[in-house]
Amino acid sequence: MGIAAAERVESGIWRIRLGEPEELTPVRFRTAEPMSEALSALPGCELPFTEESINFRTSRRGCVLELPLVPGEQIYGFGLNLRAFNCTDTRKTIRVSDDQTGDAGDSHAPAPFYVSNKGYAVFVDTARYANFYCGNLSKAVSAGSTNNGSAAAAASTEELYKPRELASKMMVVDVPVAQGVDLYVFGGPAMQQAIQRYILFSGGGVLPPLWGLGVFYRAYTKSTADDVTSIAEDLRQNGIPCDVMGLEPGWQSAAYSCSFSWGKERWPDTQGFIDHMRGMGYQLNLWEHAFTHPSSPLFEPLKDHSGDHLVWGGLVPDFADAGARDTFCQYHQEQFVNNGISGFKLDECDNQPLSARPWSFPELSQFGSGLDGEQMHSLFGLLYQQVMNASLRKSNVRTYSKVRASHVLASPLPFALYSDAYNHRDFVRGILTSGFSGVLWSPEVRESESVEELYRRLQSSVLSAQTVINAWYLKSPPWRQIETEKNCNGEYMPGWEEVEQRCRRILQLRMRLIPYLYSSFAEYRYKGIPPFRALVVDYPDDPQTYNLDNEYLIGNSLLAAPVFAGETARTVYLPACGWYDFWTHSKYEGGREYEISVDQEHVPLFVRAGTILPLAEPLEYVGPDSVFDVACLVFGMSPSPTTLYDDDGVSLDYENGLQNAITLSWTPESGGSIASQGGFSGKSRYRVVDWKTIG
Repeated sequence: MGIAAAERVESGIWRIRLGEPEELTPVRFRTAEPMSEALSALPGCELPFTEESINFRTSRRGCVLELPLVPGEQIYGFGLNLRAFNCTDTRKTIRVSDDQTGDAGDSHAPAPFYVSNKGYAVFVDTARYANFYCGNLSKAVSAGSTNNGSAAAAASTEELYKPRELASKMMVVDVPVAQGVDLYVFGGPAMQQAIQRYILFSGGGVLPPLWGLGVFYRAYTKSTADDVTSIAEDLRQNGIPCDVMGLEPGWQSAAYSCSFSWGKERWPDTQGFIDHMRGMGYQLNLWEHAFTHPSSPLFEPLKDHSGDHLVWGGLVPDFADAGARDTFCQYHQEQFVNNGISGFKLDECDNQPLSARPWSFPELSQFGSGLDGEQMHSLFGLLYQQVMNASLRKSNVRTYSKVRASHVLASPLPFALYSDAYNHRDFVRGILTSGFSGVLWSPEVRESESVEELYRRLQSSVLSAQTVINAWYLKSPPWRQIETEKNCNGEYMPGWEEVEQRCRRILQLRMRLIPYLYSSFAEYRYKGIPPFRALVVDYPDDPQTYNLDNEYLIGNSLLAAPVFAGETARTVYLPACGWYDFWTHSKYEGGREYEISVDQEHVPLFVRAGTILPLAEPLEYVGPDSVFDVACLVFGMSPSPTTLYDDDGVSLDYENGLQNAITLSWTPESGGSIASQGGFSGKSRYRVVDWKTIG
């Protein structure tokens, strides 16, 4: 009932209209147009299921669609998930929330999108709080028959509620309010290609500035200009890598809600401070949220372009309204971007829907654009990112910023997600799950209960999309918080000097990887391949990967297996193909598990056999003219060529073809060779200084 024929909208992508969709949906607010040429370059594929296999119905509640699943099918996605990985046989509610303690779907960045290991993906174009039942519902049948196998009484609570094999599985999607939806189906033929098509349909992935792949440090919230300057100078004097200095709420004259104006008591000479920090090689990032204080210069201009409820006494800008977008964007460009600010941390754009005392605007809110509070909560973080990114793009400035909420079709936006939750295992899981749905995740480092935990968290951070040390409530860096008194065993803890040395070396690993990471992000931008992803994406037919949520791929050649405090060894599964230990260069066969011993300073990291890995001499920061001295490590005697992506690293000129592809090749007969091709005529960011063969 009400199911239109599948319409091919891009190569390997189909739209099926069910009923009468709402007008205001995520596709209506898409950041960028699909990358059609890149989509056409992917392998051909067929529609994975037909319109006839879909069931659809409407009611006063909304609409329901049922999609086929096959036995053994594994389901992933639904945006950022800190607690859930494999979503098969679960229910997910697509609801933006700051509560990350459960696994029912509430998330900083939920997405009505899932991907199957059978080589396809599905996007339901709705901003409603939709429910996805991933193969765990069964229809009622005629009297006298059963639908769940044996009807024997359960002997325990665990037995009663355990997942059961159903006679026929299906994906059931319950969309409240709406009387129809557009269904987008992404073909493969494999799982990775399905994700690529979704990201390219979203407008491609983000390409950060080179400095964005360095190290971020966020200062104590009540710091003065002198306090921040002192820490910045200390980091430089001690050779600790740092590219970005972030200012927390205390930089503003009012923060809850926001004035978007400097507090003159702590920041008497803002331009002098900015210029001094930029002179030391720092980019500056400012914390804010969108709720606008009555004292703000933006308050009056936004009055007629905001929702009908206040948050912390401030206006809620209607970012679906052109007037609000233009006002907010122009103010930030003129007051901050043009004066040297490189990015923003967009806080509090999520929600707390299940709290008895929610702090954000209610779902019953109304906005002049036509969105209600439920739709606006789904889209608020996404629209906020668009507005702030536009303020930088107008000045031809590339950013890599932070945000606390997002949604579907977010991959072109240069923001990494973060959370006030702080469980380390959840943070690692977020690195994996973000890759399914085209968002980026930052497992930032704050306080730690031990020196060991500090190292372990820092290791996970340097092997993620964005390396952030967040000292928003610490007056000095985390390694300066280390106690030198005796511990409970009567042993002296190491002094902060020793801890600082180790932290420096861990951060230098990040700086060594920047050329490799930058090229991996170029693959994300132009091909839609997530730079950080679960092993199941590349190995969808390997059952060992189906529930593997604590190791992941970085680009095409690295595999990271983070370690948690208290562990001196961990099991690592290496999928089919050969691998080398990054640290020792020992060789391992693929397709099996290994027990890997670890010390506190190192994290298990493996290189795929046949790789040419470009490693840079670590810099303290990436400046506008920085050049990386690169050593090429050749793992195996028959490596595939590796591409280094090269452009100016800071502007948007690459969008006009001002970019190069540097091909690194090696053969036993001729050794290493370099070839460059493209439209970038500026000074190369790379200088290859050495080749080394391994194995």
